[in-house]
Amino acid sequence: MDSNRNEEKRFEESICIHIFTVSSAMVGVCLTVIGLVRVVITLGKADSLADDLLAGDALLFMISCFLSYAALRSRGIRRMHRIERASDAVFIVAMVVMVAICAFLTYAVSAPVHS
Repeated sequence: MDSNRNEEKRFEESICIHIFTVSSAMVGVCLTVIGLVRVVITLGKADSLADDLLAGDALLFMISCFLSYAALRSRGIRRMHRIERASDAVFIVAMVVMVAICAFLTYAVSAPVHS
């Protein structure tokens, strides 16, 4: 029974580590794209809310990263599992928001400009 508990804990830690690394990388991706959007706006191609939305999305990824870190640091397996589920949920929401922002940004850049 102890070996099952240890195996489950290692599995949960593995998931937390993956969420932690990917969500922190996605914060960097969001910040990079914000810079690129600012360049596009400066060049006069499009003016959109994409950079503001991406900043909010970066915060969601950061929350997911913090929750994942908290799950890794927690001592109890039940508590770790609850925090990990919250981290998973925030991560999935942030990914969906990022896809929506990408679609919005693609439309804003490719739509004809009406003067």
